[in-house]
This record gives sequence, C-alpha cells and structure tokens, in this order.
Amino acid sequence: MKLGIIGLPQAGKTTIFNALTRGDRPTSMGGGRFDVHTAVVDVPDPRVDALSEMFQPKKTTYAKVTYADIAGLEGSASGDLSGPLLNQLSQMDGFIHVVRCFEDENMPHPAGNIDPLRDVAAMDTEFLLNDMLAVERKLEKLAEERKKGAGRDKAVIERESTLFERLRSALEAEKPLRELELSKDERNIIAGFGFLTRKYTLLVLNLAEGQAPPEIDYPCGKRICTIPLQGQLEMEISKLSAEEAAVFMEEYNISEPILKRMIQASYELLDLQSFFTVGEDEVRAWTVRRGALAPEAAGTIHSDLEKGFIRAEVVPYEDLVELGGMAEARNKGKLRLEGKQYLVQDGDIMHVRFNV
Repeated sequence: MKLGIIGLPQAGKTTIFNALTRGDRPTSMGGGRFDVHTAVVDVPDPRVDALSEMFQPKKTTYAKVTYADIAGLEGSASGDLSGPLLNQLSQMDGFIHVVRCFEDENMPHPAGNIDPLRDVAAMDTEFLLNDMLAVERKLEKLAEERKKGAGRDKAVIERESTLFERLRSALEAEKPLRELELSKDERNIIAGFGFLTRKYTLLVLNLAEGQAPPEIDYPCGKRICTIPLQGQLEMEISKLSAEEAAVFMEEYNISEPILKRMIQASYELLDLQSFFTVGEDEVRAWTVRRGALAPEAAGTIHSDLEKGFIRAEVVPYEDLVELGGMAEARNKGKLRLEGKQYLVQDGDIMHVRFNV
C-alpha cells in the first residue's frame, strides 16, 4: 500500500510524515518545489506478535505501508501538473490530504488566512482539471481512430468512447471520478491513467495543540473520510519511548498512536484486510482487498501460487489462538480445505496447495 501525503504549502505535510514514520525531516521548507521523500513502515498488528510467539519462527514479517511526502502542489487550478509530479501522484493507492487548520504567525498561510474548506476545494479543483485534460486527450485520440477506420476493433473504440464521455460528464459537473460506479472491465480500461480524483483520500485536519476541529461542510463518501489530529504534538509524541508516549497520550486524551489510527482508517477506506502465513521459517502478514478469492490472496504471496492454485488450508486466527496450535485446530476440525471460490476473511491463516 502506497499513500501520498499531499497538501498546499505550509499545511504541515512533512510534520505528518515525520509523525507517521518517526522521521526528522525539516518541516520549514518553502513551498512550490517538487520534492518527494518516502519511508516504509510496519503495519502494527498484535495478531502477528501472537503468532510469532506461538510458532517461534526464524523471521517475523509485518505488512508494509509506504508513505510518500510529496511537495510541489500549489492549488493553482491550472490542471497542468509537471510530468514528474503527476507520475508520483498517479502511482499512489490513495492520498493523505493534509489541510491546515492552525494559526502560526511565524509561518503565514500563503493565501493570507486560514480557510480549510477553501484549501480543500483548491486541491480538488487542481486534480479535477488534470483529469479533465487527460480525458479530453483520450477522447481526441479515440475520435482520430474512428475517422481512420483501421486498427482496433470498432466495437472496442465505441465502448471506450462511451466510457470516457461518461467520465467527462462527471468531471464537467465537478464530480470526482471516485464517486462513479464502474464495472471491472471499465476499471481495467482506465487503470493506466491514474486519475487523481479516482484515488481514495484521507482528509487530515491539521490542528494546533488543544484546538477543536472546525466544522467544514464537505461531502465524505465511501472513498473519502476526515481525521482531525494535532500534527505537531503527534510528531513530538512519535519520537518518545513507549512509556513516555503513553503518559503524553493520556494527558492529551489521544487514544492510540497516529500510525495505528491512520493505518486503520486507510485499511477501511481502501477496503483492505490481512491474512497470515505461519511456520518455523516465517510468520508473515499479507494485505489483500476485502472480497478477494483464495487464488487472488495466494497471488499476493507469489504469482505461481495463483496460477497453480489447487486448495488452501484455512483456519481463523481466533480459533488457532484459542486452541493453541495447528495440530489442535486440525483435531478439532477447525482447519478447513477451501477451493477457488472461497472468500478470504480478515485474520485467516492460510497454507496454499498448488501445482505448476
């Protein structure tokens, strides 16, 4: 999972990046310059810890999430993003959009005052115009193909034209593409475009210490949600030991570390879940979409497992922990053989049988 941290200059993107990654990047860099810094962090999961304790493997591997601190966006509403910047944005699975809500006389807002809804709208417009340009270019190419009358099948060209006309209509109505319900075939057609308004988005309201989150009238559908947090305070807490952090979190009424809260929200927003493989060599967490069938989950381990999938031995995490081991789970009938149509569940422990 790759999440891009975006926002207007001086919004606190790097502060959030440091809080999530326990990094120490300078937070006072000027805006307007394209720059990207990435960090890979483990997904906290107590189930991995419990399984590792049970199997005592040579190696324990947590699921991973990559955070990218992406600078260079200014909300100019031109829609003409630079190639390198657009390339980085398009590669992300989703965005963490940091919106400034705090006052700081030493770091004036570029627009002159604090207005979270205005800043969100500026970024939305930038992305919408960029997607519109991409859709218009595609429609022009499809029209040229239609005139030439050679090359691809006419039915394919018409199907794509209908789809992109639909995308254009949505964008002209200022409707982000993530709100459109698309079929699997339609999603495959547009997969290579990396449309920015199609991305899942966590809207982070970056607050000053003790500041109450402002009420903003912003539509939050199933592919966007809002999280208020005190960025500077969270960054300082992330650098403390576990014991010291617990004291500060209690004092400031923070229920969980920022990393855990952000990952939980990301998994829910992106419809992701975890399953596990276990053994003497390694206990490992894997990430797969909710609704994935067993062969797809096997493919996240290795493509050969998906190609040659036969069956999967499956036991729910809760049953395995309660019974104390694989042998006990097998004896109690909790270890099941599942076929290609099995819907993988969060927390499943899987062993794939395959032949290639």
